[in-house]
Amino acid sequence: AHLMARSAYSAAAIPTRTGRGTEYEIFARVTRRLRQVQSGEGGFAALVRALHDNRSLWTTLAADVAVETNELSKPLRAQIFYLAQFTTEHSRRVIAGDATVDILIDINTAVMRGLRGEGEGA
Repeated sequence: AHLMARSAYSAAAIPTRTGRGTEYEIFARVTRRLRQVQSGEGGFAALVRALHDNRSLWTTLAADVAVETNELSKPLRAQIFYLAQFTTEHSRRVIAGDATVDILIDINTAVMRGLRGEGEGA
């Protein structure tokens, strides 16, 4: 009975992820894939998939910050929207062979630092 009681409550010991934690995890996953293609893993098909996932993430963010009820400050919302536009345009250049994924990784990494509270003024 003791073992059953302990196992029944063990799942409750797993921490619940916050909104920021979930956003961080999504950025981490997408950025990890960008790093993999940066190192040459998977070829062109993997590059296109990683760029698609990154653009999907940023498109979702752009749609979220475009809503007036979004609680972020207007300047921050504008910056996120601009980064989403930049990501889309830069991804096109990467696919065309005119650019690398480096800046996309840098942007995502900066956002991840902010989500962890490691940004400027944190």
